[in-house]
Amino acid sequence: MSRALAGRQAMGNFYQDLWRATGLILLPLSFIVALIMVLCGSPMTFEGSAVAHTLEGATQTIARGPVAAFVAIKQLGTNGGGFFGPNSTHPYENPTFLSNVLENICILLIPMATVWMFGRITNRLRHAAVVFVVMLSLYLAFVLLAGLFESEPTAALAGLPVKSEMNLEGKELRFGRQAGSLWAVSTTATSNGSVDAMHDSLNPLTGLLPLAGMWLNVIFGGVGVGLINMFIFIVIAVFIAGLMVGRTPEYLTRKVEAKEMKLAVLALLVHPLFILGGTAVFAATSLGQQTIHNPGSHGLTEIVYEFSSASANNGSGFEGLGDNTVPWNVVTGWIMIFARFIPIIAPLIIAGSLAQKRSTPESVGTLHVNTPLFGAILLGTVLIVGALLFLPLAVLGPIAEQLAIGM
Repeated sequence: MSRALAGRQAMGNFYQDLWRATGLILLPLSFIVALIMVLCGSPMTFEGSAVAHTLEGATQTIARGPVAAFVAIKQLGTNGGGFFGPNSTHPYENPTFLSNVLENICILLIPMATVWMFGRITNRLRHAAVVFVVMLSLYLAFVLLAGLFESEPTAALAGLPVKSEMNLEGKELRFGRQAGSLWAVSTTATSNGSVDAMHDSLNPLTGLLPLAGMWLNVIFGGVGVGLINMFIFIVIAVFIAGLMVGRTPEYLTRKVEAKEMKLAVLALLVHPLFILGGTAVFAATSLGQQTIHNPGSHGLTEIVYEFSSASANNGSGFEGLGDNTVPWNVVTGWIMIFARFIPIIAPLIIAGSLAQKRSTPESVGTLHVNTPLFGAILLGTVLIVGALLFLPLAVLGPIAEQLAIGM
């Protein structure tokens, strides 16, 4: 996509790119991170489980394996599937405060770097900087809000003769009180899905932020996915700005016309279609109603989260939902396939279409995409379009739950 937007006729060789990405970036980084994880205390062995004898004389089987290498690969590759069931709350996957910081960095590192790679390929680093600042602004705002909302005590303690404290339920407390909310934002700002807190235990408004990260799906995203999704919003922002000034929209000196806009709208609407459509069917029928363990708005949020996670290819969940059924597995499986490839194929077609067009010389009326003004337009487009698509779900789910408990 970046090469096409740079106007190059040669799009590159897929196998060469695959080898470069794997052999020159992912493997060396994974090796370094795995070594640090071993130093932090993660097991790295092929010997299988260890058998220990306790002081009481009982026999205990301790699971182990090539944990350090597995964790490095899962975090850098923004996959998130854990070696152990509890994922990064497990002390072998995440032994120390250093490992916790390192894994957070790994979640964001390559998605962040992809934006700068885009700037270098297109030779427009200032434009890449604007896009990066928009993504970073959203991420930091989500982190700050999550920490603020999670500092409130859980509603379960209301009226009990206990000390009023922040919500500690479902948190891994070895790393401090705010580590869970920070990780929840990081793992859903990307398509990672690893966890070091139970998302289902988050306060209602805190739980809204991981949902919003998956709904927008542009805050760095997975390895390249956030940039591709942001490209769709860039095309829409350019189109809106062009309408405002009465000029044919242009992006990187090439005109954005009807064909590109149709594809952009298709890629934009696929994501909410899967989330809203799936939620409507499962919330209105026994397919989903019989799997809800928490009635009311929280139960609806659990359904919404499951479809949001599937459509954003995230993998985390509100685990109060009994979703290990044939209908859940089949429907979310198909959503993962379609929601992964359609938003990739459509932007590639748009980029290829723009690459075939003649470059238009910049003039006084050209909308420059490397200015703070464009950054503000892009940020506004993401927030307004995102709100129009998903605000009703937020109101019926987390916001209604927050109002109901009176916090």
